[in-house]
Order: sequence, then structure tokens, then C-alpha cells
Amino acid sequence: MSEPLDRPSQLAPSGGALRPGVIQLVFKEKGALYAAYISVFADGGLFLPTTRDYKLGEDVYLLLALPDDPGRYPVAGKVAWITPANAPGGRTQGIGVKFPSDEKTKGIKHKIEEILGTSISSSKPTQTV
Repeated sequence: MSEPLDRPSQLAPSGGALRPGVIQLVFKEKGALYAAYISVFADGGLFLPTTRDYKLGEDVYLLLALPDDPGRYPVAGKVAWITPANAPGGRTQGIGVKFPSDEKTKGIKHKIEEILGTSISSSKPTQTV
């Protein structure tokens, strides 16, 4: 199942569903990945713009495509925060998905942080905390 996203030119679900409950995220630009990456989670995480209702702790299965990387990376994360509709400050509605603490996902976190490089410590606003 693909999720509707608020900024399809930067972050878009790819065509077709793998199986129910799997959300495909394609990051075409480094800037979109920066805006979605949640570095404050010890094991990393991503913000997912969505209007679907989720509960804290709910399992979320992602299939990630990163900028300039032909690989597809599966992540079985959990909802760690929810930004509701009409949130203060014009925040985008969606969820923060926390990555699990396992070796495979640590490798994905490392790949994301390599792509982001020094921009990870930027003060530029993101969709996250």
C-alpha cells in the first residue's frame, strides 16, 4: 500500500504495492532526506507525511530508496511520534518512525548519515524535532 504524501516532487511513493502495510519511500533529493531524517533517535528514524491515523508504538514497514543509490532498504520501525492535522507552526501532518536497534538497520542509518554528510548538523529547519 502506498501512502499519499504532501510533497510528491521531493518524496514520493513508488508505483505499486509490495504487500499491505509496506510503505515505499523514494528520496530523490538529499534535501528531502535531510528534511525527513530524525537524528535525535539513537538508532535513527524518518518522518513520514501522512493523513492516515496511526497510534504510538504501531509497527510501520518501510521500503526506502535513497538518493543516488540503486538499493532498496526494508525497515520495520515503530511510530514514535505523531504530528496531528493543523499542528502549530504549520508543521506537516505525519508520523515519526523510529528505526529498530539491529545490525541491518544500523547499516541503513549509516548510509543515510553518509549521504547527508555535514548537513546533518545544519540548523536548517526540517519536518522533525
